[in-house]
Amino acid sequence: MKLVIKIGLILFTMQSMAGGLPTNLVRQNLNLALTDPTTVRHAGDGSNRLFIAEQGGTIKIYNGTSLEATNFLDISSIIASGGERGLLGLDFDPNYATNGYFYVHYNKNGSNFGDTIIARYSVSSGDSNIADPNSAQIIMRIDQPASNHNGGDIHFGPDGYLYIGMGDGGGSNDNAGDGNNAQNKSNLLGAMLRIDVSPPMINLDVVYSDSFEEPDSGINLNACGLDSTPGSYRIPNDNPFLNDANICSEIWASGLRNPYRFSFDKQTGDMIVGDVGQNAFEEVNFQAASSNGGENYGWVCREGAHNNLTGFCDGSEVFTEPVIDLPQSVDNGCSVMGGYVYRGSAIPSIQGLYIFSDFCAGEINFATPTGANWSFEMLEDVNFGTRGFGEDEDGEIYHIFGDQIFKFILEIM
Repeated sequence: MKLVIKIGLILFTMQSMAGGLPTNLVRQNLNLALTDPTTVRHAGDGSNRLFIAEQGGTIKIYNGTSLEATNFLDISSIIASGGERGLLGLDFDPNYATNGYFYVHYNKNGSNFGDTIIARYSVSSGDSNIADPNSAQIIMRIDQPASNHNGGDIHFGPDGYLYIGMGDGGGSNDNAGDGNNAQNKSNLLGAMLRIDVSPPMINLDVVYSDSFEEPDSGINLNACGLDSTPGSYRIPNDNPFLNDANICSEIWASGLRNPYRFSFDKQTGDMIVGDVGQNAFEEVNFQAASSNGGENYGWVCREGAHNNLTGFCDGSEVFTEPVIDLPQSVDNGCSVMGGYVYRGSAIPSIQGLYIFSDFCAGEINFATPTGANWSFEMLEDVNFGTRGFGEDEDGEIYHIFGDQIFKFILEIM
């Protein structure tokens, strides 16, 4: 069975390489002095700046020509960095141009070492290229039982809510902590979270209990997010598990192993998640913009589209199968790097294609996002070191590779 899958995928890849990607589609190195970049974001404020988060805890600004001389933010002293830990995620409030808020996803230094922190910061009042390091408000802390599988990505969805990708907490076969976290919705691990962080919230002068619903307000707080600044987030009223007392109502979807990088199609609003596999299959999962949430992507009972530890599920579950299912044995893939659907204008021939890669295999692929099983074509093999992708305000795509950022362009021939 496995042999047939491998051979079929290899034959398909060879055939698709003769497809329609432009021969002059290349990666242009921005030649920036960076250390372990993890995330490339824009602020949506019309400035066309790129904000680059580095794993060690700094955020730098690329102004289109060079890096600004001063860091936008440096919180390295409060971050546990190394391995899969560090400053892993960054996104800007949809109203950043007026409220100056942005959000980060990092692993905590000091007490509760290694735990995930989601925090909000503000730009300084005097300089749009410098954030206020003292403006932090903790949205939530999430206990991490091991050093790996932290997830790390955060994005505001087209609905204005903040989505947070959380890994299963580490360990082989989701066995860290109490184990089977991705199928256990009484914690926030192995899941995609969806919360409302839009102010104003509630009476910030009141310290609420762990679980609280303010009468007649429609504002719901939940005990699963730890150490939250009072009023910093609430549960959207249409989250799928809001009325189940045994489930963390922050959860939007479950059954994920390590959704290190995900994105929203800026045209359709669909969510596409690269979920890192264990030792057999890598997968890319899809959620349509019309979804009401509640999908179960299968881990640990499934790895990719294949049975894994089925004893952790009772058989009543309905699993959502991946749209891309990759055997790790092909070119030694080990860690899928989810990307973006291209919605720029500079490269019309790749309009609507989804770009993704693998940290180990290095194949930069362009997939056609249609049907239950997406076909894809390889552009090039850049070998080990892809750390993710980024998107600017115009929808152009960037490749995070090693310590460098590359932009996809059409080379003039």
